[in-house]
Amino acid sequence: MIIDLSKFSNSTFNRGAPAWKEALWLVVSLVLFRGSPFPLSSLKRAVLRLFGAQIGVGVVFKPQVKIKFPWKLSVGDYAWIGEESWLLNLDHITIGKSVCISQRAFLCTGNHNYSVSTFDLFTRPIVVGDGAWIGAGCWVGPGVNVGSLAVLAAGSVANKDLEPMGIYSGNPAVLRKKRSIT
Repeated sequence: MIIDLSKFSNSTFNRGAPAWKEALWLVVSLVLFRGSPFPLSSLKRAVLRLFGAQIGVGVVFKPQVKIKFPWKLSVGDYAWIGEESWLLNLDHITIGKSVCISQRAFLCTGNHNYSVSTFDLFTRPIVVGDGAWIGAGCWVGPGVNVGSLAVLAAGSVANKDLEPMGIYSGNPAVLRKKRSIT
């Protein structure tokens, strides 16, 4: 058995919006999100809402954030989305209140089934609980639930759920200790 990418089909994937909306988003995101060196958080929040995202108050979007489908995004109040972070939301991404997504973090809701010859795409939603912190350069995979107040240390890989109040690091991320907040 070999992998035969010529037989790959994406026909059942639901993009969640018509092609014109996706094309318009691509242009807007290139100019306002990926191309702008300025935070412009108020403008970015308003534009994301126009495209169907649920964005809370006071959300900060740093420069060069990549968002695949805003209509599959929910961000709670006062969350921070760090510079050059990538929200590859082929499925829904829910980010809670007061969450910090640090620079170059990558939240990826899609993957491929490596056990079938057609390398089928699958997607699973990601949920990041209130007060969690995804450190710089982290990767969070499809279907992962990051518990409230959990910490994923810089450069770590989460391919399984993270318990609330846990501090995780490594590849794959493992629980190191419980978070204490004073």
